Amino acid sequence: MSEPVLQTENLTKRFGGLTAIDNLSISLSPARIHAIIGPNGAGKTTFFNLVTGLLSPSSGRIFFRGRDITGCRPYVISRMGIKRTLQVKSVFPDLNVADNLWITRQARNRFLNPFRAAAGDRDTRMRVEQTLEQIGLTALAERPAGTLSYGDVAMLEIGMALISEPSLLLLDEPTCGMSPAETSRAVAKIRDLAHTIDIVIIEHDMDVVFGIADDITVFAQGAILASGNPAAIVDDERVLEAYLGRPEDEDFMEEALNA
Repeated sequence: MSEPVLQTENLTKRFGGLTAIDNLSISLSPARIHAIIGPNGAGKTTFFNLVTGLLSPSSGRIFFRGRDITGCRPYVISRMGIKRTLQVKSVFPDLNVADNLWITRQARNRFLNPFRAAAGDRDTRMRVEQTLEQIGLTALAERPAGTLSYGDVAMLEIGMALISEPSLLLLDEPTCGMSPAETSRAVAKIRDLAHTIDIVIIEHDMDVVFGIADDITVFAQGAILASGNPAAIVDDERVLEAYLGRPEDEDFMEEALNA
């Protein structure tokens, strides 16, 4: 079997008397889109924060492609190839779309040459152009980021993660606040990206989850409630009872799976 792209062993995170992640052991296979779902407070974003080094675990281990990254600093983990987006979109609103990508690409360099003209950096310029095309924002390259629609801001943030050429992309509620048309476009882009990048997505929109995920893991109270392919999750009574909670939601999940 292929080595897991991401793996944890007995991962735990406590905040005082609150256990946000509780003895979590998970193994995510490569070349698949993994969705993490669960009610608010289930520990989903805390899990991302642990993986990316924004938080240090209370106990347990984290492995990225077999390498122990437990306790590594965020910039070290980023340089290894793990990038993420945030629930609250974070771009430079006064810079145009292309410059947001440019400055993010430059940030990967440990040292910047103040005497080198930006226009002469052919590698960065080509990468910016490729990323603009990849996220579908070429026509908006000169538009200030602060004037973009919410959906375009979300795509720009994904582009800012992609421009450093990660091998694992963590997306935290990428479609939150999007219109149906924007959501459909984002889902298509994520599917396309998954051909070359491993993706883990946190998402509350069940239409998105069941339309995009190869595997789904359900969190509850910082632990894994259920894990499997979409069909298995639909049939899991624990998920229906603990996460969705109402009998009519079973019909909703069936509809989402068959959409």
